[in-house]
Amino acid sequence: MLGRRAGATIAALLTLAPANAWAQSTPSAERAPVRIETGLLTGVAGRDPSITAYKGVPYAAAPVGALRFRPPAAPAAWQGVRAADRFGALCPQPQGGGPPPTGAMDEDCLTLNVWTGAASAKEKRPVLVWIYGGGFLNGTGANPEFDGEGLARKGVVVVTFNYRLGALGFLATPELSKEAESGVSGNYGLLDDIAVLKWVQRNIAAFGGDPAQVTIAGQSAGAGSVGFLTMSPLAKGLFHRTIAQSHSRYPRDPDLRFLSVSYRTRAAAESAGAAYAGARGARTPDELRALPWQKLIEGSDAVDASVETGTPAKPPLFRPVLDGWVIPSTYDVALAKGAFNDVVVVTGNNRDETGAVPATAFATLRARTGPPRAGAPQVSVTLADYVQAARTKYGALADAFLKLYPATNDDEAALASNAAAYDNNRSSTYLWAVERAKRTTRPIFTYWWTHAPPGPGHDLRGAYHGSEINYAFGNLYATDRPWTAEDRAIAERMSSYWANIIKTGDPNGAGLPTWTPFDPAARQVMMLGDQWGPTAVAGSPEKLDFWRRFYAAQAAW
Repeated sequence: MLGRRAGATIAALLTLAPANAWAQSTPSAERAPVRIETGLLTGVAGRDPSITAYKGVPYAAAPVGALRFRPPAAPAAWQGVRAADRFGALCPQPQGGGPPPTGAMDEDCLTLNVWTGAASAKEKRPVLVWIYGGGFLNGTGANPEFDGEGLARKGVVVVTFNYRLGALGFLATPELSKEAESGVSGNYGLLDDIAVLKWVQRNIAAFGGDPAQVTIAGQSAGAGSVGFLTMSPLAKGLFHRTIAQSHSRYPRDPDLRFLSVSYRTRAAAESAGAAYAGARGARTPDELRALPWQKLIEGSDAVDASVETGTPAKPPLFRPVLDGWVIPSTYDVALAKGAFNDVVVVTGNNRDETGAVPATAFATLRARTGPPRAGAPQVSVTLADYVQAARTKYGALADAFLKLYPATNDDEAALASNAAAYDNNRSSTYLWAVERAKRTTRPIFTYWWTHAPPGPGHDLRGAYHGSEINYAFGNLYATDRPWTAEDRAIAERMSSYWANIIKTGDPNGAGLPTWTPFDPAARQVMMLGDQWGPTAVAGSPEKLDFWRRFYAAQAAW
């Protein structure tokens, strides 16, 4: 979710910080070179010597000078053999309120990374292309949580990459639109995603990958990107399965307006972009391209206060644009008309996200002072806050809400707030899937992740936003936590589900609890993590009916 200022999130800072250390610890033994369209590459051996990683491979030209604020251009070829032995620079991003992310930042950042266990280019292994989250403002494909060796050991070719972020990735102005061939501006980060998918089609066979078996996946803003690519005609035929980890939401769910699945209209994006550029003394495309990127990204971690969400949560200022080209229609129209790339979908939510926290965090949250977290979904841990939030968000339906989720003291209010968040998240995804299922014959698989990773944040964060990533990648080795035998068993099962999805479009396999495809009549979602099996999408039929009625009263997004 975005909600919060993504640059200041503890999770982002912790996961970005060790990226260079992880790169330096990677074995440096060279492998036989592979040939791609731009030249020869050598990779490095993984922890498992049967796996080779290729890091920092350019998939597009550096988006600098005249190429800034333009769709990605073809990468330059090189002579000789290029050593793909270290990750590329991070795309420029604000540092937020904490320590800066470790690793050099540079506009010349459009690189990707490949992990493969294929012995030769003759193999045809299924491919995962992973899109990182971070609110379209922060992130890197070098994040150790995305290390691809675990899935590569299970027969998958894994690709991670960097895409343009914040103002450099999503600034739109009337002047930039006027000069563009497409007639629109602002979706450069999504165009980078598409450039990677085209690169995969042209080059992944060299790594033993099969361009006819490509799964795109991502978490948070990465999941939002998966959704946008599913709606984009520019991405048609470039992928065959999708995994959206937090979230896929019903078009009338107000949370769509601030989560990392939020978008802007073209008019709103161009107006805000013109004001942003003007405040930095740049009113023409040439003046914007002449600004140092350091100045251009100053203040880019602002939220968009113009969007009404029914809560204090606001979306990031810079995010994708409903431009009629990359994103041609709203979520509501796309679902109603079946205007999406018809592929297998796996999607779900985590227990302690989007307004929910573990009970072990209640006392700490009550003791905090200061204003609410900017942009983030608010967590109610006192009775007064809970009732006030309900009256603000639900309006005429507030009494019905409070009857279904009653509370008479602070502890009851915090638990009721959690229960409502669980039901809201699962019901929204369920109702989204009901609509999608009407216009596809492809299976849909939905889940609810319930396991809290070990470590110092266990009691405060629980099964937090992004807590499933290490397990899905099967790479507990890549991050420093006090992993237990239980964690390793969960990671083995979770990554097996993900590997099966990538290979066949079906998570099920030998030794795994059965995960049934979505069935509108069942009103169930698959639990993953601490439990493995179906659970109801809402606490009762009456509660699901409440969410239907509430969404029906909201504007479609």
